[in-house]
Amino acid sequence: MENVTFTIDENLVGQRIDKALALLEEEWSRSFVQQLIKEKHVLVNGQQVKVNYKCSAADHIEIQVPEPEPLDVLPEEMNLEIVYEDADVLVVNKPRGMVVHPAAGHTTGTLVNGLMAHCKDLSGINGVLRPGIVHRIDKDTTGLLMVAKNDQAHESLVEQLKAKTTTRKYITIVHGVIPHNEATIDAPIGRDKQDRQKMAIVDNGRDAVTHFKVLERFEEYTLVECQLETGRTHQIRVHMKYIGHPVAGDPKYGPRRTLSINGQALHAAVLGFNHPKTGAYLEFEAPLPADMGKLLDQLQKNR
Repeated sequence: MENVTFTIDENLVGQRIDKALALLEEEWSRSFVQQLIKEKHVLVNGQQVKVNYKCSAADHIEIQVPEPEPLDVLPEEMNLEIVYEDADVLVVNKPRGMVVHPAAGHTTGTLVNGLMAHCKDLSGINGVLRPGIVHRIDKDTTGLLMVAKNDQAHESLVEQLKAKTTTRKYITIVHGVIPHNEATIDAPIGRDKQDRQKMAIVDNGRDAVTHFKVLERFEEYTLVECQLETGRTHQIRVHMKYIGHPVAGDPKYGPRRTLSINGQALHAAVLGFNHPKTGAYLEFEAPLPADMGKLLDQLQKNR
């Protein structure tokens, strides 16, 4: 078993413990946390609690994370675009429309299914449904993901994400013409209180920082490069909406009248990290997907 500890800060006071732990550890779903609590793997100040326990300031939480169960997600042959691979890590260019990992009741057609067919050695830290997955991008976001092929590599890559030493640059087309050339958005993100399927800027959210610069301006849109300092769920989509420039084609956070593309015009273009074994810095770049490239061509021609 792996032992994990947290201390509750003031932003999480009053939150249910299952929600608080799911916010503290992005790789854990709320249902996974609830299962840990029900199986008595969670102690608060040395005592067992129920899932509806409300957190207090400075609560010390100890979690024993069980070893992953034998994998029951089936490998599926897919034509994955592997950008880089060695004995420890691989980098894949995910297409639009592909879910990264299975969820309960949805265990086929995901990137994980394809990765399992491509290579048999993936880290087991995230358990049954998410072997090797260190970070995620949304179903309809395209681009680069790093995958760990063993637990040592997984731990190293996760630590780099937490230490904010990785490079993650996205290219996006947003609504409106952004007047300034570059800026930083520093606004906390949490679950939308009115719509649990969305994220939003909330006072008690987790810190979220996005740096962006304008690459090109058009009549009603702007081509932007966003660099993540943190990696919150839907971060770029929420932050760009927050400053009044939602991502084009975004069905969740954007306007109905938008550019014609099957999902948000958002692409994880550059990914860099230190190799977990050698320490050498590696950086990879993926060109825009065809549909986003076509949109950009149209905007340039119509300018």
